[in-house]
Amino acid sequence: MIKRTTFIWSALLLLFGCQNLVAQSGFTAEAVAEEVEGRKVLLTLVLDGGAASYLLESKTAEEATWKAEKSVLPLELSKEGRMTVAVENYIPIQFRWTALDAEGNVILQSESEAVETGAKWFNPYRTGIFIMLLFVSGLILYYIESAKKAKEIYLRPIAGLNAFEEAVGRATEMGKSVLYVPGIMDLDQVETIAGVIILGHVSKMTARYETGLNVPVSRSLVMEASREIVRESYLSEGRPDLFHQDMVHYLTDDQFAFAAGVDGIMLREKPAATFYQGRFFAESLILAETGNSIGAIQIAGTGSPAQLPFFITACDYTLIGEEFFAASAYLGKDPKLIGSIKGQDIAKAGIMILIGLGVVLETFGFSAFRELFKAM
Repeated sequence: MIKRTTFIWSALLLLFGCQNLVAQSGFTAEAVAEEVEGRKVLLTLVLDGGAASYLLESKTAEEATWKAEKSVLPLELSKEGRMTVAVENYIPIQFRWTALDAEGNVILQSESEAVETGAKWFNPYRTGIFIMLLFVSGLILYYIESAKKAKEIYLRPIAGLNAFEEAVGRATEMGKSVLYVPGIMDLDQVETIAGVIILGHVSKMTARYETGLNVPVSRSLVMEASREIVRESYLSEGRPDLFHQDMVHYLTDDQFAFAAGVDGIMLREKPAATFYQGRFFAESLILAETGNSIGAIQIAGTGSPAQLPFFITACDYTLIGEEFFAASAYLGKDPKLIGSIKGQDIAKAGIMILIGLGVVLETFGFSAFRELFKAM
């Protein structure tokens, strides 16, 4: 009866992506279909209480001697005595665990049978992630379709975004320019890309109100991308005659030289509104304090937690983290973007509820809920 049960269990594991489940002298080797740096083999060892360390060795069918994989301390193993080892696909490999005492003497040694991994259509060990992906994707697609059908989707008002038009309007009334700084990093940073996208919305406002725009940049690629964004914005507003290349100009790649150059522009031109939207470092407080000293209305946005306190202190409005990345959806009112944000927010709320439920259940000793998400 026991042999029959073992056979059925092994067949089920093989059907869902596991191969060659072997038990020998308290040692099991289990092939896991996992696309992370190649295939991986899950090794399980019954821990010996007197062992100070363990030695893992391996060999293939073509090799005559054991090759050391790594030396492992008991603390480095999971509670079940498990660890994963990357192997090549379709090459049978055998493993040997050796338990050693403090002097390096062998206490226990056990070998596995040969394990062979291969590509599989579905990995059951990532079923939880697959279900979560379907859940989040379904929510996003649902709210995108709802937004396309002109259904009203409520988005929490963000003071910093509502102040964009106010800042540009103030500059227009005072007859002064708008200064926009899209960070100091290149286009390989997502914060720079977000800053350039927001620049497109700001430049539409300056074109609409016929307000001067000054965009100093510290990277050549950012300069070219920003020029194209501003040109398209002025064209879409029907004012291509107001656009000129010098609106977006390069200063320098050097961090503090760039900060000094922008500060000089502020002190000379005294813009009525300044925008800092992108990735910033130590120069953030220098820029914000200078803008504050000339009395400009300042709106900052960044995803860098280290620079947020400086912007919050010295600026009138600050877009914090996700508010900054979602700004283009708020400003552009694109149904796809608005639906995406709503779907992501609902998904995050669901995940937070699951986390809270898990904490409560774990507190009262119910671990079954945790096991459902173990593969994640």
